[in-house]
Amino acid sequence: MKVPGRILLIDDDESFRSILEYNLEQAGYQVTSVSDGKKGLKKLEKGSFPVVITDIKMPRIDGLEVLRKVKERYPETLVIMITAYGSIEMAVEAMREGAYDYITKPLNRDALLMTLEKALQFRQIKEENLRLKQELGERFHIDQIVGASPPMKALVQQVERVAETDATVLITGETGTGKELVARAIHYHSRRKDNPLVTLNCASIPRDLLESELFGHVKGAFTGASRDRKGRFHAANGGTLLLDEIGNMDLALQGKLLRVLEDQQVTRVGEEEPLRVDVRVLSATNRDLQAAVKSGEFREDLYYRLNVIPLKIPPLREREGDITLLVDHFVRAIAPGRSIKVEPEVLGAFESYHWPGNVRELENIIERMLIFQIGDALSPEALPQEILKGRLKVQLGGQGFIQLPPEGLSLEGLEREVVVKALEINGWNQVRAAKFLGVPRHILLYRIEKYGIRPPDGKADAE
Repeated sequence: MKVPGRILLIDDDESFRSILEYNLEQAGYQVTSVSDGKKGLKKLEKGSFPVVITDIKMPRIDGLEVLRKVKERYPETLVIMITAYGSIEMAVEAMREGAYDYITKPLNRDALLMTLEKALQFRQIKEENLRLKQELGERFHIDQIVGASPPMKALVQQVERVAETDATVLITGETGTGKELVARAIHYHSRRKDNPLVTLNCASIPRDLLESELFGHVKGAFTGASRDRKGRFHAANGGTLLLDEIGNMDLALQGKLLRVLEDQQVTRVGEEEPLRVDVRVLSATNRDLQAAVKSGEFREDLYYRLNVIPLKIPPLREREGDITLLVDHFVRAIAPGRSIKVEPEVLGAFESYHWPGNVRELENIIERMLIFQIGDALSPEALPQEILKGRLKVQLGGQGFIQLPPEGLSLEGLEREVVVKALEINGWNQVRAAKFLGVPRHILLYRIEKYGIRPPDGKADAE
């Protein structure tokens, strides 16, 4: 299927140019034709052309000079050379200098149109890849690391500074805290952002295949190796390699990885000669690697080689004030364009929950609630059972009591919910609520500001 496009045709042979122009227009292309390279370059200054078709041998400025100028000034424009059978060597030279392809005289109409169609499809693919890279850069921008708590502010500052370097980084944190998001933010803010980011989960590959996945293999290196294969290090050449769950790597393989990190040379399985690579290595784990070193499960020398820059991501339960920001972020991301209100009781339940799955669990629960949501608000009725069972059950009244969950609780979450319940019981009258809690009013006001507590619509923040 032909991809429409504008074509700039440059050829000093008027008869040949007319035939070529006619064939291209008959095929549906918009053609601008000129008789020499100088005129062609002036046309390029005035308008954009996805493809230039130019003869090689022309007076004043020949096709090779046109090619060089186009590659210098308009690198996205593809150049197809026209050559006679006796000048194939010049066409090959043009290919070395960046021409997309060449066609020969006398003209073969079908070959011309096929070459042109492939050129325009190639350009479309390049543009799509560029768009996807830009989208990835936006998706994994540092701004996507949501959080205003002190530990998250410190983490973002560290990521910004580390991204500018080529230092090896070890990212640690519990499952679901966002280790891969941090790794991607580092890559897409580094000088390597236009090169590959390759990831490998060391826990998901069987031990006997992990070495081949990392370093590649040659044909016949082991049973089933039917062809040569590049490993992840070669795939990431010039870019970044993220080794996720590095704590699960076999001890024997850890030694081979250490050698690669030290000399940046990779030897494929079944091969003796190493190949040099230029790869920045980021690693991530939810294991305590220092404890693994002490127990003999992880090499001490590899640990220190990986831990040049340590980045620790705090669990959600230690990120005071971030839950509201994260909820708002996920609601907007999952339901773009919709006006969704999150009721205070839902936020209170989230604040009280201990979040064993961290940010990933919060995102999944928000998505689940939005799927089953009725109306324009996320209400307590939509809370899943794990939140209802794990939240703090605080009831205050004549015989007020606090029922604590067996898995533990957040003391600050408890305090926040107590303040909210006291305000609700006293009609959001701060004087009565302070007296109810047995504290001076300024202490209550401090807690209200600290936890960002606001009365529901229509409720007076009363004296």
